[in-house]
Amino acid sequence: MTDATIMTTPVLAKADTDTPMKVFRRKFSAHKGGVAGLIVFVAILVVVYLGPLVHTVDPNKIDIRAKNQGPSLLHPFGTDNLGHDMLAQVMAGGQISLAVGMTAMLLSLLLGTLVGVVSGYFRRLDGPLMRLTDLFLALPLLPLLLVIIMLFRDTLRAAFGPETGIFILIVFVIGITSWMHTARIVRGDVLSVKSQEYIVAAKSSGMREYRIVLRHILPNVLSSIMVSATLGIASAIITESALSFLGLGFPSDFPTWGRLLFDGANFLQITPSRVIWPGLAISLTVLSVNYVGDAVRDALDPRTLSR
Repeated sequence: MTDATIMTTPVLAKADTDTPMKVFRRKFSAHKGGVAGLIVFVAILVVVYLGPLVHTVDPNKIDIRAKNQGPSLLHPFGTDNLGHDMLAQVMAGGQISLAVGMTAMLLSLLLGTLVGVVSGYFRRLDGPLMRLTDLFLALPLLPLLLVIIMLFRDTLRAAFGPETGIFILIVFVIGITSWMHTARIVRGDVLSVKSQEYIVAAKSSGMREYRIVLRHILPNVLSSIMVSATLGIASAIITESALSFLGLGFPSDFPTWGRLLFDGANFLQITPSRVIWPGLAISLTVLSVNYVGDAVRDALDPRTLSR
């Protein structure tokens, strides 16, 4: 009788499959406010960009016989004093306001990250760049924005057209006046990261400075950059709305949410919906983006990612 060969299979420990992206998704999903904010923001994007495919009314169509009407089946958000469909105008205005917010945020993020990384990594440039940042922080931003727009509005309109010229001007003035907080946050993170041992080892190995910045510094300050990006969208939308409300933004036939508020302020007692709908759109967008920014900040916190 021969002994049976006993086959044994080694028991493998379950590998830890929690990648940083999975941890981020789990932490973000646990933030109820962030999830709700993301849902609301995506819903606003869908309504603004896909809504015109369903509600096909031309936002610039004038129907004087239907002026100053309240909400109805034909005009769900009512009409203005010229008979414009307010739902169509809110959707068209949202496209411009969101485009301005995102583009200005990218410009601000680029400037802030560049200044923050250079200031934090190259010590000899830290003083001049931080004093420049302090100078911009000390400037009265709204009066500065008004002066820049008054000086260059007509020139850019003549060069690029009334809509494109104002878009470039609004994005530029918002971008160059909102990068300072990003620069300070990124600089602080760079100062913390560059003192780590692996950065010292990379320098000792003869790695070039730009490669150290791209391969080791930027990936470790990405969390702060992403948080600044989410909050920058809200700030840019608020600034554009304020400029348009003051009558210094886009022309009246090129609606944005702020411009709709400006045009509807004089008709508040006749058709209050003209102010309610664009104001609600601005409030929901800014609130949802702020909640998303809070959730991103918590999800990217190194103390939670390491758990």
